[in-house]
Amino acid sequence: DDELQTDGNRSGHFQNGDLGLAPTHEEVIRIIAAQLAEIGDQFDKEIQGRVVTDLAQHFLNEQLSREEITLHMSRAVGELTRSIPSDMEPEKAMLVLAMVLTKKIVNTVPSLLVRVFNSTVNYLHQQLHDYIADMVS
Repeated sequence: DDELQTDGNRSGHFQNGDLGLAPTHEEVIRIIAAQLAEIGDQFDKEIQGRVVTDLAQHFLNEQLSREEITLHMSRAVGELTRSIPSDMEPEKAMLVLAMVLTKKIVNTVPSLLVRVFNSTVNYLHQQLHDYIADMVS
């Protein structure tokens, strides 16, 4: 019933109550999310449909393992990262690009929501776990 939000806004309700975050910590997370959403909007306009279509085809191939899908996501993000401004942290660009790709794929093929979301979380955990933890601490 909840919708996928990529703009930093909260949607729906938490099933086990609140996140348990202090208001100041939550506010920092909202600011970071807003900044990432702004960068994502810029990237969204620059990502070619071919990249999304190719990646969606890999997600549609149910014979590919979780690791293979993560590898395809990593390659796509890596290729797109080469075209980002040099003044942006590569990790931040990778994070935003992964989220934008996820959004674009799900908008293109909604039935892939669960597979794309899980693969993106796996990718972020493998590639950017320390960066994300440092960013919110």
